[in-house]
Amino acid sequence: MAYIKSALLEETGYVVLDRYDQSQDPQEWLDIEYVDWKSSGDTRFAPLASKTGTVECGGFWTGDNPRTDKGGLWIESQVAKAPRLVARAKEAGAEIGRCRVIELQPTPYGETLYNLHQDDNNRLNPDGTGWVVRSFFNLTDDKDSFFVLRENRTDPSTETRIALPAGAQLVIDTQRLWHATYHPGTEPRYCLITSWTSGPELDAYMAKLGGVNRVESVPVTDEFIAEGQRIQAEKDAARAAALAARGQQVSAPVMSEA
Repeated sequence: MAYIKSALLEETGYVVLDRYDQSQDPQEWLDIEYVDWKSSGDTRFAPLASKTGTVECGGFWTGDNPRTDKGGLWIESQVAKAPRLVARAKEAGAEIGRCRVIELQPTPYGETLYNLHQDDNNRLNPDGTGWVVRSFFNLTDDKDSFFVLRENRTDPSTETRIALPAGAQLVIDTQRLWHATYHPGTEPRYCLITSWTSGPELDAYMAKLGGVNRVESVPVTDEFIAEGQRIQAEKDAARAAALAARGQQVSAPVMSEA
């Protein structure tokens, strides 16, 4: 048997939904509790649903009752402060695993490329069940920022850049695509990230919100990309040298637990 997947996600690994009018909602992400948890870049997370129903960000496959990223437990103290964010996460009707708000500090493009990662979404996921993907609802108006998606971490020809104004809504197979966010400026970016289980509910939701699986990339110059590639390669080489100096074998990047 194969996993249940969404046909709309199969071609490119991402779907862009109609933009949401975020200005109508309160800024609940400023009221909830954050914990230091590093993903790609300088980040903190505010979990709304977790494995244990407490304010923690651990993978669902760790500790007692190990399982895949499904069946998240809502955190009462966080839900009380952010009912609208919780409602938005539930709108798709798909099963939810982890649900959290990420706070990302400004991140240059070269650093973004170095931070490109895949997510460990489907560890322990039983065959024949829904494949876990993630939604990203941009909360702040980050007009100069963009999401970077690549099929190959070091190949810019596979890159798609998706704009991130307030209310931008994406669904991404983040176990397939390498991804990170380029975020210039001086203020942090906030985004609601939810693990959703693929199936008819998610398919219907993406169709209802005008989901498309191809968009034009945010334009950048060849020089901009080349400089980013240089920094990525430089940082990769520095990491390899540091590992070698400690007698450790250089290995390919592992999937992120965040």
